[in-house]
Amino acid sequence: MDAAAKLKRSVSRQLSSGAARMWRQMSLETHTPRRAWPGAGAGQTRFGLARQSSLDPTPRGGAGEAEDGGGGAASQLSVPGNLDATMQLLFAACQGDVGGVEELLRDGVDVNSIDLDGRTALHIASCEGQGEVVRLLLDWRANINARDRWGSTPVADAKHYGHFEVYNLLEARGAKVPKNKRTPMTVSNPKEVPEYELNPLELQFRRREEVTKGHYVARWYGSKVFVKILDKDSFSDANSITEFKHELTLLEKARHPNLVQFVGAVTQNVPMMIVSEYHEKGNLASYLETKGRLQSYKAIRFALDIARGLNYLHECKPEPIIHGDLSPKSIVRDDVGKLKVAGFGSLSLIKVSEVKLQMAQTTPKFNSIYIAPEIYSNGAFDRSADVFAFGLILYQMIEGIPAFHPKPPEEAAKMICLEGLRPPFKNKPKYYPDDLKELIQECWDQTPSVRPTFAEIIVRLNKISPSCTKQTGWRDTFKLPWKQASER
Repeated sequence: MDAAAKLKRSVSRQLSSGAARMWRQMSLETHTPRRAWPGAGAGQTRFGLARQSSLDPTPRGGAGEAEDGGGGAASQLSVPGNLDATMQLLFAACQGDVGGVEELLRDGVDVNSIDLDGRTALHIASCEGQGEVVRLLLDWRANINARDRWGSTPVADAKHYGHFEVYNLLEARGAKVPKNKRTPMTVSNPKEVPEYELNPLELQFRRREEVTKGHYVARWYGSKVFVKILDKDSFSDANSITEFKHELTLLEKARHPNLVQFVGAVTQNVPMMIVSEYHEKGNLASYLETKGRLQSYKAIRFALDIARGLNYLHECKPEPIIHGDLSPKSIVRDDVGKLKVAGFGSLSLIKVSEVKLQMAQTTPKFNSIYIAPEIYSNGAFDRSADVFAFGLILYQMIEGIPAFHPKPPEEAAKMICLEGLRPPFKNKPKYYPDDLKELIQECWDQTPSVRPTFAEIIVRLNKISPSCTKQTGWRDTFKLPWKQASER
């Protein structure tokens, strides 16, 4: 037994599932850096002493090899003393230590345990051409088609590094040779892979869970997420790719409690996807359809949620983020009833000046009554276009019906945008606290410069809010005598 083997076997062993558990846990943190090796300190779960994925042509980069030139005893002995069981298995596989690998497996280490990049011992042994280790791992029923973070398999790694004996062995044992599917965002160096990159195998799709065309609900480590999938036909469309990249940039940048949170994306595998949080309670449109008119206190609370989210978007630096397609369908409710704005960044916009934008499409959305007149006419618009839509949404929450209901959306949009008409206030004055009706009228004013900013709207809504008290029934106020005594 050589000195390196004695050293690594003397290290205290932990549970084999530790590295995999940390991988899943850290994957839930969208801001967690995923490329911290080398020198990341204790508890490291990335294996950086061998050749990496077949998508990474960089030779092994261990610290010991840099000092020793590779292959010497010094490089083998420079092993961190705090390796857990999974990392010991990967190290032994890298060095071709068949006895060490077998001993670890007999001690209960999971043959398919992974590091932070989703790489198994079979990946590492295949990269290094360690045929005997590969045979041993396969005898222990290692997952022959396991994919790492970048979608690479052991057989692809063996082929990439020219280890054809290992490649033929894996192929003979039933390994599927993956086709090399490159996306328009594929990077040449894995170090350039965005931190938000997700392994598509982490997403579990079920049949009949398509929300709308190209939009699905999936499970990601037990949690439901909302997935937007870029159609394969769009790969050859430069505009579609530009829009996809633009949406990713905005989603990654925007972080606020009243915005739907970005989870991650798949850009290095086909199909490309954008993943965001999903809320079971649905959107505001379905809620209003069920509830009808809201009590003023709830309408104000919802309006503040929407205004805060949009104010954050409008105040983003160096350039504001304009939604452009705000409607009750693009606003979702979370588990505690708070509203979150979704769908921002999904439109293709053209910058015509420092503050003005224009739709890249020449045809306006006639099926939305929340569209601002300037967008309807394909003109230039600014942040006030979102304020216009907000005014119509606030009106709907108080009145219980959309503007000019039951007219079709196309006809209602024409009345609002071309004819300059506005829906009447039908509810009793008591449903409109002081200044609320005036605020709605200013928001949907035909002239963009008259509309207030969301910063101003938040201030005014906060002033209105105290006058809107929750109306409770007798069950909420009446208490039995013995309960009153117990509370004294």
